[in-house]
Amino acid sequence: QVQLKESGGGLVQTGGSLKLFCAASGSGSIFSLNTMGWYRQAPGKQRELVAVIVTGGDTTYADTVKGRFANSRECGKDMVHLQMNSLILEDGAVYYCNADYSARTRGFTYWGQGSQVTVSS
Repeated sequence: QVQLKESGGGLVQTGGSLKLFCAASGSGSIFSLNTMGWYRQAPGKQRELVAVIVTGGDTTYADTVKGRFANSRECGKDMVHLQMNSLILEDGAVYYCNADYSARTRGFTYWGQGSQVTVSS
């Protein structure tokens, strides 16, 4: 069973920076990581994509965070971190790590526990 553990987040003023970390465990040799990244959900809103990196490929970013956020994967590890710069009030949300794996032709999606990011004026 794959588990995603998040860390980071917290309270920051507008214009500040925060970093989120996510590490996967339990994948063993059976699961193959396809994508890993971040979604966020603000109160009263739907969960939305923030940034997702494709194994061996590029990272996709939401238009609202392009140029401000950077999603990076540790080389050879199922671990990503999201560097968030120039934060604005609208970035405040619970951020969820997401990972999609394949195993024996089946796909599996896993979520982290969520990390609160609060941006104050």
